[in-house]
Amino acid sequence: MVKLIASICLLVVLAVVNQAQADNLQSSTAKQSSVVQDLKNRKSQTQDPKQDFLNCNIKSNAVFKGWPDMKDPCIKSMRDQIQKEIEASTQYLAMASYFSTDTVNRPGFAEHFFKAAREEREHGSKLVEYLSMRGQLTDTVNNLIKVPSVKVTNWTGLSALEDAFKLETEVTKSIRELIKTCEGTSKKADDNDYHLVDYLTGVYLEEQLTGQRDLAGKITTLEKMMSSHGQLGEFLFDKNL
Repeated sequence: MVKLIASICLLVVLAVVNQAQADNLQSSTAKQSSVVQDLKNRKSQTQDPKQDFLNCNIKSNAVFKGWPDMKDPCIKSMRDQIQKEIEASTQYLAMASYFSTDTVNRPGFAEHFFKAAREEREHGSKLVEYLSMRGQLTDTVNNLIKVPSVKVTNWTGLSALEDAFKLETEVTKSIRELIKTCEGTSKKADDNDYHLVDYLTGVYLEEQLTGQRDLAGKITTLEKMMSSHGQLGEFLFDKNL
């Protein structure tokens, strides 16, 4: 009798459990159907142009037009100066590479010209950054820098320093012409780019003139050493350069 009652209770419990699982399954199916229907409704709404709030209408490659423009002659001179700085850097790199070869082996001269190449390249980069700051790089820049050609000769230490001095004086002259252009010619001074002129005069010219003086001193010292010791003088100069 007890076993019969226990079996009946077990059947009742199993029936209740099965009914609960069926109810849960039905409820989950109903929720999924509701979610799918909601997604379909949203999709149909977004396909309506009047309710298409997800579309992005931002124009690509938009250029800000509010810059107080630099004058065209000044911009052109700036671009020309950037090219001159890159050309000087490439020429110094050629010199450094020449003195680095195993057949020449002048590590002092090589390091000197590698440093000069880095400095000229940094000058060009700063001028590019300045144009960007003034909003003058918003159009194409594919003509900003051209691949320069370099002159490679069998330099001696002295001839290389003399060529470097000539190159520095040419760059300095170019910067002075750039300053004159950006100062303008109007009596009202409305075409005078005061900020750029001050930047070029206070930073670039001082560095150029200091560099020229340093090269002139090196040339004089090397000439004296070679007049007394010949090739040994160049060797000793290189060791202390």
